[in-house]
Amino acid sequence: MDYKVRETEPAYAQLARQLREAVEAGRYSDGTRLPTEAELAEEHGVSRQTVRRAFQDLVADGIVYRVPGRGTFANESGRRYRRQLGSIEDLLALSADTVMQIVSPLRRGVDIDAASRLRLDTDVLYTAVFKRLHDGIPFVLTTVHLPEHVAAHVLDSPELQAGASSRNTMIGLLEPHLDSPIVEAAQSITVALATEQVATELNCEVGHPLLRVDRLYSNDDGVPTELSVSYFLPEHYTYRVTLRRAGL
Repeated sequence: MDYKVRETEPAYAQLARQLREAVEAGRYSDGTRLPTEAELAEEHGVSRQTVRRAFQDLVADGIVYRVPGRGTFANESGRRYRRQLGSIEDLLALSADTVMQIVSPLRRGVDIDAASRLRLDTDVLYTAVFKRLHDGIPFVLTTVHLPEHVAAHVLDSPELQAGASSRNTMIGLLEPHLDSPIVEAAQSITVALATEQVATELNCEVGHPLLRVDRLYSNDDGVPTELSVSYFLPEHYTYRVTLRRAGL
């Protein structure tokens, strides 16, 4: 591996480049753990903060993934799903290269919190649970809540029956039936630990760190249409968004 310094390249970028080249060359493959921050800092004569910044760039690019308490690992080929999400169209495009597998079909029930977030005047709604797979590997478990009048359009859809697998998204199934299209998804991202159900469906341990993404979808009248709560495995999924300055 070439460790020659590029004078105009920041130390963290140089280290990130060298580690990226090492991973791509097969030095770290098949989920191999990379050296620790302390080991790399000593080897390259840089601070641990520099190593940490280099790791952050590699994680963002899907080159490595970090498991709290275990270390940093080279991303196994084909195991991590990465897609840039910046629009409703990007979310719909998930149907192109992932599979939606129904765990629990749409069922009528009561959920006070979900009903409140959907701004319903009743606590009754419909809920479904599904996981999404890429190359046969489950990387996210999603619970979807729908107002009763919205769920009525897809209750009999074969794609939403127990055990069904298809290349669809929930909003893709709903939109042909809606009077007003979905134009907005208000999103929040937090960290959560795997419950027993999530661990079973995503093949991880109970308490495993996960990325939780909540999305509230609304139509062009500003009326909420769908609430989804998703739990992503960080070692199998990279979330990336491009931010631009206004007016440029």
